[in-house]
Amino acid sequence: MERALDQIQRLFDGITPEQEHLPTPCRAWDVRQLANHIVGEVHYFAVVTAGGERKETGEDFLGDDWPAAFRASAAELRQAWRDPGVGERMIKLPFGEVPAERTMGQQLSELAIHAWDLATAAGRPTDLDPEVGAAALAWSHANIQPEFRGSEADGYHVGPEVKVPADAPLYDRIAAFGGRQP
Repeated sequence: MERALDQIQRLFDGITPEQEHLPTPCRAWDVRQLANHIVGEVHYFAVVTAGGERKETGEDFLGDDWPAAFRASAAELRQAWRDPGVGERMIKLPFGEVPAERTMGQQLSELAIHAWDLATAAGRPTDLDPEVGAAALAWSHANIQPEFRGSEADGYHVGPEVKVPADAPLYDRIAAFGGRQP
């Protein structure tokens, strides 16, 4: 988790104001909207990991200092995962309760794919942390079932899998499994 958060932080540190309206692989979002989603998700991950309930507010999480906004959210999540007993905790999600271990994989996977999204949109290299990528891809293959996939227009967060060669770069395979076109 530390490495996944550090990887995203480096991307946030490199985003310039001129890039905020660039398109992203998440067709419905530009760079600003994607960045706001990432900061918001990390905040909500921290809330549920700490034992709270996710309550969407629709707020702007970015403000004027995007790197600082991500750093604050990441600090919340880091602290939540350091809490004694977190590994035995059941996490409340909109569809029910699941073991904390399951949510860590989901969090890591979302951070990995959104790192690829942000790097791609900003024209940065997508050869990101291989250990984070391998863990994210393994979790995704084990947990993202066909019934969880669909179009953004229909409210799905994971699109249909895009086929890529088995020897494609790791993060391209992550992106393709997540419904992006590498």
